[in-house]
Amino acid sequence: MTQTIHLNTTRMQCITAYLAKPEGVPKGGIVVAQEIFGVNAHIRHVADTFAAHGYTAIAPAFFDHLESGAELGYDEAGIARGRQLVEELEFERPVEDVASAAEAIASSGRIGVVGYCWGGSVALLAAQRLGMPAVSYYGARNVRFLDQPLRAPAMFHFGERDGSIPAAAIEQHRKAYPQAEVYTYPAGHAFNREVDAHVYDRASAELALTRTLAFFDRHLARA
Repeated sequence: MTQTIHLNTTRMQCITAYLAKPEGVPKGGIVVAQEIFGVNAHIRHVADTFAAHGYTAIAPAFFDHLESGAELGYDEAGIARGRQLVEELEFERPVEDVASAAEAIASSGRIGVVGYCWGGSVALLAAQRLGMPAVSYYGARNVRFLDQPLRAPAMFHFGERDGSIPAAAIEQHRKAYPQAEVYTYPAGHAFNREVDAHVYDRASAELALTRTLAFFDRHLARA
């Protein structure tokens, strides 16, 4: 079952969130942190996928703080607008929104977070600041935060042909967090984005999802 709900935030402003519920008793809950394109068809599909695997999934619309209902295209104009919005929004409010989203689905059990691109860095921050088990997909902005300790288990996925994340940056993750799982794939940036044929890599996406689900089953799933 899916629906759009409203979340209270610490700024006295409500934002929307896409909520996908599993059949039966949930294993736990997962907050899905969006890319720079908003809570669009891809992010809703991601949430639906986690719900199909037994988790309550919620995707807060971070951009609602600045522009209600933003769903941007993958063209130059969409990329430019998305970058403008994330630069204006920064990270503090999205991390607070992750906490609000986690509270909204707290009845599902333990809650983790998964994020993609810009959201991958939001997920890392949630592990550091909120103590939430986190999976970060190709977070190009992660490096600036690697001096902060993890307060929860973390997993990282990167494309070996990602022009925005060089091999040296990936190695920095391994050095900063030797306890974390860091994986690379023969793919480029955004290889999990199934709606974009220019970047989607099915084999890499499926393997990353298998590892992600195993991670959440270990750290969230009810006994």
